Amino acid sequence: MGALSLRNIHKVYQQHTHILKGIDLEIEAGEFLILVGPSGCGKSTLLSIIAGLDTPTSGSVWIGDRDVTWLPSKDRDIAMVFQSYALYPNMTVAQNIAFGLEIRRVPKAERDAAVQRVAQMLQIGHLLDRKPGQLSGGQRQRVAMGRALARNPKLFLFDEPLSNLDAKLRVEMRAEIKQLHQRTRTTTVYVTHDQVEAMTLGDRIAVMKDGVVQQFGTPADIYSRPANTFVAEFIGSPAMNMVAAQRAADGLQARGQSLPLTAAQQQALNASGVAEVLYGIRPEHLTLGETGLPGVLQLIEPTGPETYAMVETPVGTLTVRTPGLLAAREGDRVHVGWQPGDVHLFDRNGGQRLVD
Repeated sequence: MGALSLRNIHKVYQQHTHILKGIDLEIEAGEFLILVGPSGCGKSTLLSIIAGLDTPTSGSVWIGDRDVTWLPSKDRDIAMVFQSYALYPNMTVAQNIAFGLEIRRVPKAERDAAVQRVAQMLQIGHLLDRKPGQLSGGQRQRVAMGRALARNPKLFLFDEPLSNLDAKLRVEMRAEIKQLHQRTRTTTVYVTHDQVEAMTLGDRIAVMKDGVVQQFGTPADIYSRPANTFVAEFIGSPAMNMVAAQRAADGLQARGQSLPLTAAQQQALNASGVAEVLYGIRPEHLTLGETGLPGVLQLIEPTGPETYAMVETPVGTLTVRTPGLLAAREGDRVHVGWQPGDVHLFDRNGGQRLVD
């Protein structure tokens, strides 16, 4: 049995709003699990059920070998970091960190040692006498993490902890959270809508949509072998290009243009019997050069280290992600090329992946 087991979790509100639809997940000890998906997909509701802040309509939650489905939060041996930090404004940093231990009647000497331990780990030792109102957003988030770390629980839960921070600080805090997990190896469940956080932090990712886990796997699996078009377009920035194509005698065609396939892709396509296909290519797998599909540059978006280019082609508008800056200008004629091995094929009617 894993460190956390979610078994056929359903959540229905007011007898007609079905939020979670049979969630089954098994998380191993020491694993960092990401729950990711768009707003309203059910990820925060699922985290609340794990935390004991909400109850499932049906199904069960196991932490280790204990069924904790109906246990209150205080009896689950968990620690949670909230999006809003949830610090006590009248307490110092040290008091905030120690508060959870104090209400559990941990001796003062142990509390003080725990405060010093996590303060050193999070590099906030110089802030222990300050109150939350005197801290920056990043410092408050470190204090909230410190309060969780002081507990040494079986399970850490993070509810979009970085969403209130600016972009630079989010990157810094993301690295700190990853380093903390590498040091503590405490089983962690982390909710986010940010696919970059999901890819960089998680050992495994559960991609959710409409209360259903669309795919559960490692970041590499989800990026390289998305289970359906939703996962393919949600994970990756910019989103994967999708070209509507039809099966032809010699492969695939889109608007009269032949689309290249590998021998394995052609064989799998023939075996599937699917006629209407979505031909997916990630922007970073497209190149601008002298050969390939002809097109016209419609829009160029330089970001510094790379450039996003939107190219109008005979099969539709394709987004190309290239390193550095482009010498070409909007309105220039270009060619877009790619390797067939980088292509993903999906059933246009169901959205499911066709080639493993």
